[in-house]
Amino acid sequence: MDSGVPMRKVAVIGSGIAGAVCASSLARSGFSVTIFESARGPGGRMSQRRESADGKELLFDHGAPFFTVRETATLSGLLQEWERKGLIAEWKGKFGSFDCHTRQFLCRDQEVPDKKYVGVPGMNSICKALCDEAGVESRFGVGIAQMDWLEKDDSWSLIGIDGQGLGNFDGMVASDKNLVSSRVTAVTGRTPPLDLNFCSHLANKVKEIPVNPCFAVMLAFSEPLSSIPFVGLNFVNSKVLNWAHCENSKPGRSTSSERWVLHSSKEYAESIIDQFGLRKPSPELLARVAEDLLRELADAGLDLPKPFFVKAHRWGSAFPVAGMAPEEKCLWDSNRKLAICGDFCVSPNVEGAITSGMVAASKITSILSRM
Repeated sequence: MDSGVPMRKVAVIGSGIAGAVCASSLARSGFSVTIFESARGPGGRMSQRRESADGKELLFDHGAPFFTVRETATLSGLLQEWERKGLIAEWKGKFGSFDCHTRQFLCRDQEVPDKKYVGVPGMNSICKALCDEAGVESRFGVGIAQMDWLEKDDSWSLIGIDGQGLGNFDGMVASDKNLVSSRVTAVTGRTPPLDLNFCSHLANKVKEIPVNPCFAVMLAFSEPLSSIPFVGLNFVNSKVLNWAHCENSKPGRSTSSERWVLHSSKEYAESIIDQFGLRKPSPELLARVAEDLLRELADAGLDLPKPFFVKAHRWGSAFPVAGMAPEEKCLWDSNRKLAICGDFCVSPNVEGAITSGMVAASKITSILSRM
């Protein structure tokens, strides 16, 4: 940018992989970037959960267990950089499925399977590194209550949930679907922070973002689960379980305990939400969920030792059903320098989120660099 011209300021709401990749790209293009994240740390569904029991620290990737990349031509540069920095590694091991009717394991590895990448030492490692890059200021524990476009100033104004002003910005990136989803009202009673009535074509697309709810159950055992021959597996013919993986089998993880993560089926999660609503689940409800998923494992005939740690977590809206803008890769309003990005734009996976964040950054860069 030209010397003497004030540095353009961009706000990125959400520090999941889409927001983190976008913020990093914008900062490398010379913008002053501030990330606002309501959680205590970065990652979104790539967060790592830190627990403890029996004097042991227990770490779980309780959201996205890994990611794959099929459009390698587009993302190969990022992958190479992250591998070189030690932020990611390939997760090698046997993957398969378990049929709960026949009680049989089925190997599903293909001749040339997609490489499975994990963050090291946790899935959130990538987001942590990107949020800490030069030119990026990360403000965690800061929820956004209102995002206003100021026509006379040609800028965005942000107000936190505590009512305090958070500053004005030349460009805005919304990487958290909850900023625009009506689901926010059902969960919190508040209206979504970003009112898109000024832009009907965007408002219609994001009015209802379909998602698959999921419950995750984190388990720790004193001995290996020798009855399961895979490090990750899908469940077939189960109305309760969808996925399970061995956390300590991943590269860069502690092997001091045997740790597993179970993901419920969307049907099971929907049935629980239908009964108890979208409000924050009580400890009693989460304990019931954990019991249900463990019982399903036991009923399937898997010989499991008793875990010394059990805890459930609800992912209410982290897993979108499909991308709503697969061609455009992000939603964009050039007049207001507003980009909406995330896996819900491209494809419902980590690769889709990365791609969407990169495209959002290019949109913002293109227009602000000309101003």
